[in-house]
Amino acid sequence: MKAIIVEDEFLAQQELSWLIRQHSQIVIEATFDDGLDVLKYLQSHQVDVIFLDINIPSLDGMLLAQNISKFASKPLIVFITAYKEHAVDAFELEAFDYILKPYHEMRIITLLRKLENHARQDQIQNTASPRPASHSINLVKDERIIVTDINDIYYAEAHEKLTFVYTRREEYVMSMNMTEFCSRLPEEYFFRCHRSYCVNLGKIREIEPWFNNTYILKLRDLEFQVPVSRSKVKEFRQLMRL
Repeated sequence: MKAIIVEDEFLAQQELSWLIRQHSQIVIEATFDDGLDVLKYLQSHQVDVIFLDINIPSLDGMLLAQNISKFASKPLIVFITAYKEHAVDAFELEAFDYILKPYHEMRIITLLRKLENHARQDQIQNTASPRPASHSINLVKDERIIVTDINDIYYAEAHEKLTFVYTRREEYVMSMNMTEFCSRLPEEYFFRCHRSYCVNLGKIREIEPWFNNTYILKLRDLEFQVPVSRSKVKEFRQLMRL
């Protein structure tokens, strides 16, 4: 990931730069202490994430974020500030995160992991080879057979000899066990993360550490969280390059 830091306090800028370099693979392309300079830079450069202070000269961080939110290709924005009162406005602008000063190292490490996991998920979605028309599966609902694009499937859950399959809005019941159902899905897109669950890798929004060194997977658009079993952790970590 490519990043820029927008911070007019030199020591805070240096501290954040050090933390990013120590704890992530994120590349800091440039640093700025003025909002207008950032807008000029972004006219000819593309970055993935902006670490943005709110109280900066020329164009404050909120106004700068409002301008960036209109870009066709929008970088992620992480606000870095000493002021709590701007948090609501920040998230109305769909900020990725809101970090308070002074920095706490573990808080920054958690943020950096979230950013890199987000980038990996985007890479999975963007680099996946185009799916041919034959990449569909027959799902059953109310005794009707629904031909469904496999990319519409978020996850599947085992219920004894049945498999429940979930898309964004629908639930289907397949009269087969999980092993048989998973065999019908392309391995490059789906992962059997648990004895009872199979997940679409492209639908993972966040990977959250859980007890016993396992993970809980938060999915895009859905509230339900999918567990990764202890026996699958090593394979999952290799797959996601964790």
